[in-house]
Amino acid sequence: MSSPPIAASSHPSSERSAETAEFEYGLIVAGNAFHRWVVRCMTAAGLAELSSLEVLLLHSVNHRARDKSLSDIGFVLNIEDTHIVNYALKKLLRLGLVERGKRGKEVTYRSSDAGQEAVRRYREIREDCLIRSLESLGTVDHKQIGEAANLLRALSGLYDQAARAATSL
Repeated sequence: MSSPPIAASSHPSSERSAETAEFEYGLIVAGNAFHRWVVRCMTAAGLAELSSLEVLLLHSVNHRARDKSLSDIGFVLNIEDTHIVNYALKKLLRLGLVERGKRGKEVTYRSSDAGQEAVRRYREIREDCLIRSLESLGTVDHKQIGEAANLLRALSGLYDQAARAATSL
C-alpha cells in the first residue's frame, strides 16, 4: 500500500498528475535544502557573504579550469536572465574569486587562485559533511544518485519545453 501524495493542497494537482505534483513538491523542498546547504558549506569554507547562486557560479567558473563567457555560464546552469548572472559575477570579481579575461571581443571569466582555494575548501567540507553521511546510510549508492541526476536532467528539458509551449498560449 502506497502512502498518499504529500503535495500541498494549493499545488496544482489532479488525479491524473498527483505523482508529478508530489515530485514537484519534493523538488521545491529539496531545492531549498540544497541552496541552504551550498551557502552553509561555503560559509564553513570561509566565505559567508555568498548567496547560493554566487556559490554555484563560482563552481561553474572553476569547472575544468578554462575561461567561460557570461552566456556559457548561464547556458550551463540553465539561467536565462544574464543580468542575474552578470550581477553575481561582478560580486565574485570584487571579492577576488574570479578574474576577467578576453576571447576576441567577448569577456570571459576564470577562477582566481583565491577562487580555486575556496572551491578546494568547499570540496573538503562537502566530502566530510555530505558524502560521508550519504555513504554511512548504506541505503543510497552512487549509482542511484547518478540515475537520479539523469532523470533530473531529462525532466529539466521537459519543463523547458512546457515553458515554451505555455509562452505561446
